[in-house]
Amino acid sequence: MMDVTSIIEHCKKTHQPCERDASFDYCFNYFQEFREGQRVTQLADPQHIQVSCLQIAFFLASWGMLRGSSFLFHKSIKFYEPLIRGIAGFDERIWAIDVDSYSDDRLKLLFDCQKMIVSALGPYRPSDLLVTKIMLGIFGNVPAFDVNFCKWLGAVGFSQQFNQKSLRQIAGFYQRWKVDIDAVTEFTLDFATGQPTHRKYTKALIIDMIGFTEGAKAS
Repeated sequence: MMDVTSIIEHCKKTHQPCERDASFDYCFNYFQEFREGQRVTQLADPQHIQVSCLQIAFFLASWGMLRGSSFLFHKSIKFYEPLIRGIAGFDERIWAIDVDSYSDDRLKLLFDCQKMIVSALGPYRPSDLLVTKIMLGIFGNVPAFDVNFCKWLGAVGFSQQFNQKSLRQIAGFYQRWKVDIDAVTEFTLDFATGQPTHRKYTKALIIDMIGFTEGAKAS
């Protein structure tokens, strides 16, 4: 039987201000500050857009998306401007979605967001992996469908595609392990102080950590 608590405790060991895991924290914190201040539309304002692009670009780089085979490797941060404008103008209900609220209408909104991201990144046909990492880093509302996470999905009999079936199965996994997942009290780290903020890790991120860890064991 899977020991969710032990997996999370193992992941916490690398949650330090200067370690790669914290790149999520700083990106997520940045975008969530705009959401909490009801200033989402300002993400794309002239005084903010460069930093907005830097935040998502470095998160993606730190989490492995700017390798030489990626089209992003050949792009500057200005490439992300259409994405930031898309985020700033998107339906603000997207910010409230997490795995425990994957209703039909919210799943539709997630896939509408996927379409917006694909459109914003132009003719490059971004993979589900890239799209879900963007959604995780900004909203924290879906796990990242990377190689290890998809290996775990396959191992537990779930769909390995980013679609309604896989998200419903992930929601079912959350319901099965609800007590353990809800008991996780990990908070994002503040960049300036290195101390925990008031923002708890989302359920989607916790499941991402579980799936990535379990999938890596099969590598």
